[in-house]
Amino acid sequence: MLTREQTQQILQTADLIYSAEAIESTVQRLADEITDKLSTQCPLVLCVMKGGIVFSGHLLPKLMFPLNFDYVQISRYHNKINGGEINWLMFPQDAIKDQVVLVIDDILDEGITLAEIRKKVLDCGARAFYSAVLVDKDIGRVKSFQADFVGLTLPDRYVFGFGMDIHGAWRNLPAIYALPSEPGK
Repeated sequence: MLTREQTQQILQTADLIYSAEAIESTVQRLADEITDKLSTQCPLVLCVMKGGIVFSGHLLPKLMFPLNFDYVQISRYHNKINGGEINWLMFPQDAIKDQVVLVIDDILDEGITLAEIRKKVLDCGARAFYSAVLVDKDIGRVKSFQADFVGLTLPDRYVFGFGMDIHGAWRNLPAIYALPSEPGK
């Protein structure tokens, strides 16, 4: 866990990537796209914890159709900046069968986590699977997973804010920031 001074230093040296206003307009656009596609389905919406909570909290009130809500919790980062082994913490298996499922997550990085969630959702008998991500990181190579609804594209940098954390801190920021670029990148 970082000290208050360390978290302040991180924010002071970070680069603003997307403002709160840019994010809010993007969330509205995504809500409109999701409504066009799923408003007649009464989907089960699953928030990917913890990162997807802020995005979900802004998106759900803009979805003006009936839905059911639950969450999944899967971890690959364990408060580190590099992903590791997948660890399932919570999955609502009983609620999935015969449902149209929309998974909401903060970021599509390599696609490993969302691909694993899609596999598990479909293995549990979902009728259809959709995914919405606030941001898609441009990692410079083809990913194993593509989201159905994508908000913004990010450079290949470590980002935080609006649900995404840096060593467990700064999920609560209303904007998205990146760690400073390394020289030569």
